[in-house]
Amino acid sequence: MIVDPMNDLFSELEWRGLVYDATQGAREALARETVTAYVGFDPTAPGLHAGSLMQVMALARLQRAGHVPIAVVGGGTGMIGDPSGKTVERTLQSRDVVESNVRAIRTELERFLDFSAPKNPAKLVDNGEWLHAMTAMEFLRDVGKYFTVNYLLAKESVKRRLESDEGISYTEFSYSLLQAYDFLVLHDRYNCRLQVGGSDQWGNIVAGTDLIRKLRGTAAYGLVSPLLLTSSGTKFGKTEAGAVWLDPSRTSPFKFYQFWFNSDDRDVMTYLKFFTFTSREAIAELERESNEHPERRTAQRELAREVTKMVHGREQVARAERAAAVLFGGPLGDASAGDILTVFEDAPSISIARTMLEAGIGAADLAVKAGLASSKGEAARLIKQGGLYVNDRRLTDERGQITMADAIEGSVIVLRKGQRERRIVRVED
Repeated sequence: MIVDPMNDLFSELEWRGLVYDATQGAREALARETVTAYVGFDPTAPGLHAGSLMQVMALARLQRAGHVPIAVVGGGTGMIGDPSGKTVERTLQSRDVVESNVRAIRTELERFLDFSAPKNPAKLVDNGEWLHAMTAMEFLRDVGKYFTVNYLLAKESVKRRLESDEGISYTEFSYSLLQAYDFLVLHDRYNCRLQVGGSDQWGNIVAGTDLIRKLRGTAAYGLVSPLLLTSSGTKFGKTEAGAVWLDPSRTSPFKFYQFWFNSDDRDVMTYLKFFTFTSREAIAELERESNEHPERRTAQRELAREVTKMVHGREQVARAERAAAVLFGGPLGDASAGDILTVFEDAPSISIARTMLEAGIGAADLAVKAGLASSKGEAARLIKQGGLYVNDRRLTDERGQITMADAIEGSVIVLRKGQRERRIVRVED
């Protein structure tokens, strides 16, 4: 369900709720010409998280509509840190750490943007290329000269910090000028005329349009999307376990899928508009279905499938859904060992030698070894009462044996006490 490129991209973005504010002329420019636009990504972490998808999708939408997207990874500005939306000074990172983060972000962006499109290939640049080469004197003469202190003090991000006990350093105070210079360089090199970002970037973006107007005498534009909170008022992209990352080594595809599937009914339509290319007609149908049968979670399933497919691929969607079936009561025998380990990765686990299972180990002994019973006597009573399961098969013989025949794919066994308490038994050579 893909939205065809539209002549009026701005109206499409408005319908999706992605326009919080825009400078004069942005709508007209997108309608009448091919626009080169950029989004900046802050390399303060080794990769992007779910909250970053708002701006990644902005670039992808621009490219699908025929415009030219530039992803700017802040190898230079990342050394400083953007004060926008921050109440305290950032911890400065070393150049090696920033460059490592830049490489990770590059890899993730390539999943969304087409860098070999015949007419409008995406570009990926690192502002460290020009900012690291710039001297302090050049910065003061070529950029600082065109901004008054009054102008910078009027910015909301600066005012908030000045009112705090923490204050603001000159380092972060100057950040807006560095971002403005980025826009100027991109304008000169690639005829970039539009910067897109979150609403907290408005002041930085306008600084760039002002600098281009003063130095080049041409118009440049800004477009910002709303900052996203969940309906419960929490920051989007966070869970109790922390941020939801695009990197599968930091957030597994299963947990990534579950994050979207667990979206609140009040949020899911917004997320479908923000984070997928699902059409207006399809979203309207999903909304109707959700209103009539909210228990089916049809919209949440579509959201989880679409976003996980973009980030991790179709195969990971299928694996996540198989694993979800296990989690919600599906037969363990139909699951792979990998799916089981994914679903129950937080469950306590033990290891047992393959030779021990080949010879056979008493079910009561294994229950004690796994910590589900304190003694063989307690384990035997548990089995007799029907409270101990192996791979969802209820044990009935307190003298029964567990063998390699019980190991799923020869590598894992799931022991369960009652309805919830599980232990994972890993088979080792």
